Amino acid sequence: MTLKLGPIADDKPVKVTIDMPADVYRDLSAYAEAHAQATGQASSGPAKLIVPMLVQFMATDRGFAKARRQLGAGG
Repeated sequence: MTLKLGPIADDKPVKVTIDMPADVYRDLSAYAEAHAQATGQASSGPAKLIVPMLVQFMATDRGFAKARRQLGAGG
């Protein structure tokens, strides 16, 4: 199985609290299990997936890349 999300790096966290719909949490939990199987890593639960997913999303969002370049050029 190939997932967009690769192995998760162990990094020093910054605590953030979020609320999400229960169905999104269930899907994220299922993704965590699929990710564990695909990478051969032990599942660390759905919370550990949020940051890598956001990183992947922002890295592939062309509009964000353009906006970031424009913001960087201006200041």
